[in-house]
Amino acid sequence: MNVGISRVELVALLAVMFASIAFSIDAMLPALPDIGAELSAGHTNRAPLILNIFVIGLGLGTLIVGPVSDAIGRRTTITIGILIYIVGAVLSWQAQSLEMLLVARLLQGAGAAAPRVVGTAVLRDLFHGREMAKLISIVMMIFVLFPAFAPLIGTAIISVAGWRGIFLGFVIFAVVQLIWVRIRLPETLPPERRRPMRRHEIAAAVRELASNPTVRLSTVVQALAMGTMFTMLMMVQPVFFDLFDMAESFPRWFAMVALFSGAASLLNASLVVRLGMRRLVIVSMSGQVVVGTVIAIYAAYNPTMTGAFPLYLLWMCSVFAMVGLTVGNLNAIALEPVGHIAGTAASVVAALSTITASVLAIPVGMTFNGWLTPPAIGIVIMCAVGVWLMRVMERSEGRLGGAPSAAHHPH
Repeated sequence: MNVGISRVELVALLAVMFASIAFSIDAMLPALPDIGAELSAGHTNRAPLILNIFVIGLGLGTLIVGPVSDAIGRRTTITIGILIYIVGAVLSWQAQSLEMLLVARLLQGAGAAAPRVVGTAVLRDLFHGREMAKLISIVMMIFVLFPAFAPLIGTAIISVAGWRGIFLGFVIFAVVQLIWVRIRLPETLPPERRRPMRRHEIAAAVRELASNPTVRLSTVVQALAMGTMFTMLMMVQPVFFDLFDMAESFPRWFAMVALFSGAASLLNASLVVRLGMRRLVIVSMSGQVVVGTVIAIYAAYNPTMTGAFPLYLLWMCSVFAMVGLTVGNLNAIALEPVGHIAGTAASVVAALSTITASVLAIPVGMTFNGWLTPPAIGIVIMCAVGVWLMRVMERSEGRLGGAPSAAHHPH
């Protein structure tokens, strides 16, 4: 299809669109102390809720933007999503209370879903098979690098314009995307290929997904795996700033952890063919049960974690690596039995797992009050339940005639 945009430019545009999510979460980390002090004095541990509420909005948006783009087109849906994101960022900039900021962040997250989800649909419209997989891999490689630098960008903005300046940075970032999309990105879904939104068809697809044990269990396990990461993100700022007094070097350490997570995702691509998706999920989540238990016990005997920063950093890297070795595989497992409704299934699975992960992370992350043992126990429980559910899935698939091939590539 001749679309008037080169592959290089398309990859660059999609990488920027995908990066909106990482930028909107990770750039906020250095601002949490200032936001807590100004909008939640006396309850500064509530400030990390602005991370989770964004992700909940993202999940809600993910649930609807796929079907909407099938009905009205890709370009229009992306445009509407970016505009909603901008409105949410402006309201966040002006918020005078934490409650207002949370509402604005929910709206911002819902808008961020469109560039991410519909951007993938654009690639699917234009390319197929190995060519599409190659381009997605390139986009994701660029995307993985962005979280490494987002806290550094956030710190730089705060030093010049305060914490509210970060939201103006989001607006500028979104406006650049909007102009780029409107000028250079053509509509990739012509009117004759569009499908009107029919509630009964969507409801039937959701019922089919809910009735399939593989889809149901893998979605829950994916939520548990992501919940560990969101819990870690809720704690990361107070741990670095208060527990270890490393506020100044935080962006550099976080960059290292983000790059480690990206390396784990790339490692997964080579391991999954030999070890299989289910085995990788079980092994990596079991490993996190062990590491988390060590942290919980160590922190019980050394609550101030004196001299234990390397141990905490190892734990943080292991959590992010576990996510890199599980989420892609679990998503692939969930979609295996429902290829005939893959589009709707992808939206539903992503939305439910994202929202559930955020809901799980909020109470676990809020248990951190300077002592790592309670949240470490929460993470251990989430991973242990995930391993148990994977075993349940294996038994269920065995009764149904055997699990699908483990050599399927997750990407």
